[in-house]
Amino acid sequence: MALKLYRRHRKECEGGHPEESRSGEFEEGRRGWKKCACLIHASGTLGGKFNRKQTGKSDWDDAKALVASWETADSWDGKVAPPPPEPAPVSTPARVTIADAIEVFLSNREGTKIAHATLRKYKTFTKQLAAFADARGYVMLDQFTSADIDVFYSNWKLGPRAKGKALGTLRSFFRFCAKRKWITVDATDPKSIGPVSSDLKPPIGANRVANKAPFTDEELQRIIDACDRMPNIAWSSGMGKGVWTGEDVKDFIWVMVYTGLRISDVGLFHMKRLNGNEVFLRAKKNGGEVFAYIPDWLRDRLQARAKRCGARPFVVGQSDRLETVTDMWRKKLNKVFELAGRFEELPTPHRFRHTFARILLQRGVPVADVADLLGDDEETVREHYSRWVPERQARLTKILKDAFSDKPKPKLVAMPRRRS
Repeated sequence: MALKLYRRHRKECEGGHPEESRSGEFEEGRRGWKKCACLIHASGTLGGKFNRKQTGKSDWDDAKALVASWETADSWDGKVAPPPPEPAPVSTPARVTIADAIEVFLSNREGTKIAHATLRKYKTFTKQLAAFADARGYVMLDQFTSADIDVFYSNWKLGPRAKGKALGTLRSFFRFCAKRKWITVDATDPKSIGPVSSDLKPPIGANRVANKAPFTDEELQRIIDACDRMPNIAWSSGMGKGVWTGEDVKDFIWVMVYTGLRISDVGLFHMKRLNGNEVFLRAKKNGGEVFAYIPDWLRDRLQARAKRCGARPFVVGQSDRLETVTDMWRKKLNKVFELAGRFEELPTPHRFRHTFARILLQRGVPVADVADLLGDDEETVREHYSRWVPERQARLTKILKDAFSDKPKPKLVAMPRRRS
């Protein structure tokens, strides 16, 4: 925008014009205008800055030439502003292959010393992701799109809770990749994690608390009876040779029922945990140790097993890897469940742990003590096992009785019989 020029008259104006008055070139061209040497000023905006400035010139042509140079430079000092520096080239991170990303991810997880079962889940997930990528011909990590991940996730045939956890694993992997700048973030969806869009939600029921269903006494007896119908299986190892029978499975089951230990803990059970009739469960954070009591007959059976099979009485075979031992016992227990007949709830090894909690609570053992034995907090035990806490039901029954004690009661009136 062109600057405006005007002459600003001073007190000593030779033409006698009023002080601080202003005149323009057109006005001064009139006949009879008295000329003077008062200086010409300019006003307007240059370089985004409004200003008024004296040109130091009294001649209109000289002033216009000077102002023209200001306008060309778009600067009040007439200096041309240097061009803005060229933006630094954006460094494009090297593309990463899907295979390399998976390898680094698993190495990182393995280095954190997570549980074997959790690591196995990560390996299963990455194996599925690699197979999905191969089917689409993808090699590079950044080839995955949100639509691809939607299809990959929707193809998982899992229950609501399992699928909700699987979504957490999916996000964990791509969050790991995003933090290393291997994949870009969608600016239009800042809550997304690479190709995992923010609107990818777990199914309804994913956050529902898992049902803690212990075996009933009748179901437990059926399971024990089914062990007698187990076929014998020959085995051999560095310890020698032998035969698996239903009695071996009974030992495994009774240890879980009497201690509340998980299948992995019983599978790698070491005899040093047994001190007389007490089985060491865990060390408490605030000091002290927690033990479970087993009867004499179970103690004798464990000691007899140790003589036959070694200090780890439930490890028989060439491998003592947790996954191998656990999978072996899971197959044996599934066979027993099959022989035991139909169950209302799906029978799983973990239900023996719930059975341990159920038996204690029904016998009136305080919730705090049961929580200690399970390694959980009281709130968790009350949440999952409340139906087997006698004092809870007794308290609710009393509340209901008191609430309706003063309410009207119906009068029983004998109804006349109809004549036939």
